[in-house]
Amino acid sequence: MVRTRVGYAGGTAADPTYHDLGDHTETIQMDYDPTQVSYQELLDVFWSSHDPTIRPWSRQYMSIVFYHDEEQRRLAEETREREAAKLGGQIFTEIAPASEFYLAEAYHQKYRLRGRRDLIEEFNRIYPDEGDFVDSTAAARVNGYLGGHGTLEALQGEIDELGLSAEGRRKLLDVVAARSRR
Repeated sequence: MVRTRVGYAGGTAADPTYHDLGDHTETIQMDYDPTQVSYQELLDVFWSSHDPTIRPWSRQYMSIVFYHDEEQRRLAEETREREAAKLGGQIFTEIAPASEFYLAEAYHQKYRLRGRRDLIEEFNRIYPDEGDFVDSTAAARVNGYLGGHGTLEALQGEIDELGLSAEGRRKLLDVVAARSRR
């Protein structure tokens, strides 16, 4: 993953915020390298990460896939049909064209990383500007590892590229290693 940012999309209200969302849905914007991961693989992760048969209780938290072109639309619809057949129930996930994305407030960004005081302090030194932090590939990668995505072997292969101190690298490796032993 090159970059992830959380925010709001799919609605008509201008400049939504967490406390004034209007008709938008909380969502994630992902920039990825298609030579490393395919859109199909991203959809597979999406479907395996939630139960799409649960009816959303609000637009804010609904399950939705935003597509950017006809190929993405086709793949999203095919995988939704696959999930419906596999789960044997109605799928409530919507598939809609991408609309304007509004960046969520800073405290929503890199949630898992913000929960690790020791590591977030390092990133605050590396990226004193909040926008640079939110747009950081390294912060997105570390946040993903802290959230349980990625293997110890993958982390070992890229740990030196994340900009962490020796102590920060050790702490992150310990977290991921402990998870892999479970």
